[in-house]
Amino acid sequence: MKAHLTELLTQAAKSLGVDSASLSIQLERPKSADHGDFATNLAMMLAKPLRQNPRAIAESLIQALPASEYVAKVEIAGAGFINFFLNGQARHGVIAQIREQGDQFGHNSAGQRRKVQVEFVSANPTGPLHVGHGRGAAVGDCLARLLAANGWDVTREFYYNDAGAQIDNLTKSVHARAQGLTPEHPTFPEEGYRGEYIIDIAKAYLAGETVVADDQQVTASGDVNDLESIRRFAVAYLRHEQDLDLQAFQIKFDVFSLESSLYTEGKVESTVQALINSGHTYEQDDALWLKTTDFGDDKDRVMRKREGGYTYFVPDVAYHVEKWKRGFERVINEQGADHHSTITRVRAGLQAIDIGIPPGWPDYVLHQMVTVMRGGEEVKLSKRAGSYVTLRDLIEEVGCDATRYFLAARRADSQLVFDIDLARAQTNDNPVYYIQYAHARICSVLGQWGGDESTLASADLSRLDAPHEAALLQRLDEFTDVVKNAADELAPHMIANYLKELASDLHSYYNAQQFLVEDSALKLARMALISATRQVLKNGLDLLGVSAPEKM
Repeated sequence: MKAHLTELLTQAAKSLGVDSASLSIQLERPKSADHGDFATNLAMMLAKPLRQNPRAIAESLIQALPASEYVAKVEIAGAGFINFFLNGQARHGVIAQIREQGDQFGHNSAGQRRKVQVEFVSANPTGPLHVGHGRGAAVGDCLARLLAANGWDVTREFYYNDAGAQIDNLTKSVHARAQGLTPEHPTFPEEGYRGEYIIDIAKAYLAGETVVADDQQVTASGDVNDLESIRRFAVAYLRHEQDLDLQAFQIKFDVFSLESSLYTEGKVESTVQALINSGHTYEQDDALWLKTTDFGDDKDRVMRKREGGYTYFVPDVAYHVEKWKRGFERVINEQGADHHSTITRVRAGLQAIDIGIPPGWPDYVLHQMVTVMRGGEEVKLSKRAGSYVTLRDLIEEVGCDATRYFLAARRADSQLVFDIDLARAQTNDNPVYYIQYAHARICSVLGQWGGDESTLASADLSRLDAPHEAALLQRLDEFTDVVKNAADELAPHMIANYLKELASDLHSYYNAQQFLVEDSALKLARMALISATRQVLKNGLDLLGVSAPEKM
């Protein structure tokens, strides 16, 4: 309908002498139903080029609008807004669309099967996944689902930082535990990991166990003095544990990449050499520097330190070079807000290497921290992890559905308070319960009706003329735009907000009207409406990775 109204306005503007190529027509849903189904500020946008009063332009546009079988009336409001009121045929058409498209309703082909990679979670294999990783998992997976719904060819990727100082600390911590040392012992690594999971790794290592992580199988040697064997086993053990965390969260990845492979396969060295060859590096103070100021950074950055090791952004550049070579037109990195400082450096390195990567590539979605509350107090510790609340803790407390919804339901760049008590509550205050209950409520009514849903295609939808029905029809019609906008803005929380509003419309309708009435034509029309609502609730929940239960 938006496309139809846009075409009407384009034709009207052309009749006033406006170049259609310069038009940018915006159609929005008014906040009040009294202002129609759609409104546009086009008259005000044309006031300057046409040198006329906006209301006068609005009157001319309305007079020039081609006839439409879907528009009941058009009015001018305020300084020159044009409000469109649709007729029943236009409003009811969404039900047929939903019935025809089913699980695909709301999807589009905007991405044209172009390749996009979404990298998310990407935790260091040094411990169980914490709630911050959980937020990244929820947001990243929802982004992947949204992009797929918008026609992109999506690859989900997890990048393991299995090299560097943190892995050294992990190795030392397991080594100390394998020797029987506790964190209180004076020789226990100062920056070591103290959670109970380190004891589990040490016991498994000494027992010579075998662990499998993705494509790797590692068997412990059991030699307490073999630090390399401890390192390989500890990393594999924690990768396996993180795999189990992800399975519990119903997250699947297409590709797992290892930072260590960038070194063993010479990709870091070849990237550094390419940067040197590009002329954007220099030697100073026995270190190798990248001229990141050439690409918008506030100062140049060290690539190779005086003692010989590379700084942390260098393998990131090498990794993204590989992403580009793998043919991803678009890359989106979902990471914690602490990665903000690396964005400019990675992009600068990719521009400096000069292999055709466009400026601003890759995209980033950064999430803020999560505060977990129970009984009005912050929960800070997990016994197993030792210093943080784990993702598994949340899932075991409130379930996968509530965890996923709560972690994705706010803008990623806003801080999030995860209220365990609210997430467990079976009340209307709990948004995920409220939405799922709307779906289950519809299933219950349709079950009581007991009719053949194929007969709903012949329902007389003109009988849907009550205010609550009009509101629900309008909300259903908004879904396609919400899915597109959420993908365009990389904002899955928009789906969560939409579902709360749709559930509210459904519950209000349920409380205001009888569905199983004696008037068979009216009953069939209402069954068609709530059946369509059930489908959209299911489709929206699926974009969040949340189930749509039929009974609650």
